[in-house]
Amino acid sequence: MNYNKTLWPVALIMLGTSCSILADTGKKEGYLDIYGHIMFDMGYQSGSNDPNWYDVVRPTKLPIYNNQYGPDGNYFASVRQSRFGIKGFKPTSKGDIKTIFEFELFGVGSDEGQTTFRLRHAYGEFNNVGAGQYWSTFMDPDVFPNSIEYWGPNGMVFFRNIQLRYTPIAGKNTVAIALEKPGGSGDPGVRVDDPILSDLEAHYPLPDLTAHYRRTNDWGHYQVAGILRYAELEDLGTSPGDQSQDIAGWGINLSTNIKFSADTLKLQIVFGEAIQNYMNDGSVDIGATVLGNPNVVEELPLVGIVAFYDRTWNELFTSTFGYSLVDIDNSPGQLAEAFRRGQYALANLLYHPVEDVMWGVELQWGKRENKGDGQVAFVDGADRMIESSDDLRVQFSFKYNFGTRIGG
Repeated sequence: MNYNKTLWPVALIMLGTSCSILADTGKKEGYLDIYGHIMFDMGYQSGSNDPNWYDVVRPTKLPIYNNQYGPDGNYFASVRQSRFGIKGFKPTSKGDIKTIFEFELFGVGSDEGQTTFRLRHAYGEFNNVGAGQYWSTFMDPDVFPNSIEYWGPNGMVFFRNIQLRYTPIAGKNTVAIALEKPGGSGDPGVRVDDPILSDLEAHYPLPDLTAHYRRTNDWGHYQVAGILRYAELEDLGTSPGDQSQDIAGWGINLSTNIKFSADTLKLQIVFGEAIQNYMNDGSVDIGATVLGNPNVVEELPLVGIVAFYDRTWNELFTSTFGYSLVDIDNSPGQLAEAFRRGQYALANLLYHPVEDVMWGVELQWGKRENKGDGQVAFVDGADRMIESSDDLRVQFSFKYNFGTRIGG
């Protein structure tokens, strides 16, 4: 999304003067919490990656062939994790109003690679009905580890989507259902110049349907989530024949947090078809079939895994370590350089000298594997050897939190 940066100060003033809202429903008076953090990251990578993603580990952004992104070994520094937010709570005679408005400095989309304002959340809730941009109902945000690498586990369902959500049951048992904004992307592969493919237009007549059930206990929680989605490729009629095609996507996401005293084990497994855009780093949703197939594209199956352990050593030191994976079954028509599998792992040691200050060091690793590793393919105007690639990094981060409450 491309947001007009000049509107941010106006939006903040309007929000601060018109809402008195936030999280703790036990309060009898409305209030605002203003919060955020300043975060500085620096480090060194042994390999190379897409320069627009210089300060994160994303296997999809690692090289497809040797020297695609220049020489290995780069220093990086960034403040793009810095964040600002306002949460609100306001009681009324007919129920409580809760809102959140939050942004950070990590540019994506048309601002890819930039340090610029990026909306995270713009969401409100009243009487169990929520609307706006927030964590997808298909997602479990509590699976994210206590790491300092920004992007996070690639095999995790991670998507802030625009949605209308209804939560009929909330508390120890929670049930939520939502209508979410549809979308996605495809890989034309060998059919990139196929006139049949150029005659098709993506059409999203229905929202994505998502739902989850969450059970919270003293030992932690578990969550079962699902998604159903539908799209169409409509023939524009400029070439003979009708090649219109329906696209159906589905997914199941199973996740849990298991507490061991002050430690937490975080696990997730997700599987389905054509749900890649809900993944933290999952590539395209659909891929081309071979020429002559009546179906021009097909849904791409995937499996995603997250396994991390957050460890509290004492009042001053914490750590996290773990592994994540996303594996995609490529379609026959995708090219040799198509993304097939990504792996992600890290371990850190974080120091908390006082409340609201964190300094840390983290060792990170990512690996990309392609559909046709070891094949020679014609890429960017030349014959290239398609190869898997990996990147080992060390990152140092310094984080300073701030916050205050108005009212309450």
